[in-house]
Amino acid sequence: MQTIIKYVVLLILSLNAHYVLAQDTIPKSVNQSEINKLKQAIANVKVEEKAALKAEVEAIDLRLKNDKITKDEAVSLRMEMAKKRALNIENRIAILTNKIALLERNTTGYGSKEENVDYIRIGSDDDDLSLIYIGKKKNDTLKHRKYDRRNKSDFVLAFGLNNAIIEGENFDDTPYKIGGSRFFEMGWAWKYRVFKNTNFMRFKYGVSLQINGLKPNGNQYFVQNGNQTILEEFPESLRKAKLSMSNLVFPVHFEFGPSKRIDKEKYFRYSTRKQFKIGVGGYAGFNIGTRQKLKYDLDGSRQKDKLKQSYNTSNLVYGLSTYVAFGDTALYLKYDLSPIFKNQTVDQNNISIGVRFDMD
Repeated sequence: MQTIIKYVVLLILSLNAHYVLAQDTIPKSVNQSEINKLKQAIANVKVEEKAALKAEVEAIDLRLKNDKITKDEAVSLRMEMAKKRALNIENRIAILTNKIALLERNTTGYGSKEENVDYIRIGSDDDDLSLIYIGKKKNDTLKHRKYDRRNKSDFVLAFGLNNAIIEGENFDDTPYKIGGSRFFEMGWAWKYRVFKNTNFMRFKYGVSLQINGLKPNGNQYFVQNGNQTILEEFPESLRKAKLSMSNLVFPVHFEFGPSKRIDKEKYFRYSTRKQFKIGVGGYAGFNIGTRQKLKYDLDGSRQKDKLKQSYNTSNLVYGLSTYVAFGDTALYLKYDLSPIFKNQTVDQNNISIGVRFDMD
């Protein structure tokens, strides 16, 4: 993969070299604002390098605390980092001072190329070959990776079987197809580490689109009769009847399970890849649409109807959910505490079971 990246970069460089060189030779009128920017950059050099040194020393101290290095090694590393940052300050100030002198000495050129020329950077802030950046260079400041990041986000995808638990009836007597009724969920979740020094508990919250589908058994379909929604026999030969309820919900879970701590020179992270996890929580939201799809035969031709109406479905949706996962894949169960249809003689509550993927 790295070889491919190198070839791509070489190709881009070859295609753009003439453009960069042309930018270098274009005269730029010198004005006082450019000189003032460089002077301000000089004033910021010590602040930036001291902040970077502080982060490096904190990382070294943490490695010492966790017995990753000895005291002598920690002292040596601190001195090495301090020397590097001192040289950085000296070199950067010298470079900026020379630029100011060049601008003051010439009245028709030698503009600040670092601020105006397109450039290509390979590698992320941690020098791994995972990033190719093409654009304008803003200043000499390097963005440092945050030492300890307690928040992260994941894309969530789930799907599986859907049905209803009906008051006073056994699940075996459900009027909906066991294998034909399904659910789908897609959303985004944020995960926050609850405790500072351990990642055993995480607070997970997000937003999801849930679509719950119910397919009646036999030749039945849903009929809204006033404030009641019932199943009736369809007058023609049904090939398919399906009620779909789309809900926008906001899930909240507490997630438990071990994680692996990864220590780097300038930062550390907790990883739950290939780890066992349990999530317990719930969700609340609202219905954003309900429709029924009918496919049937009429006079020898196939017909398709899409009926969009409320069907007395609950406007507010809330329930409980849980998942048991290994890595990014989980067995997922959710149950609506709110009834599917409001103001009914007999309550029906949606229940779903399937697989869930949290892809970070």
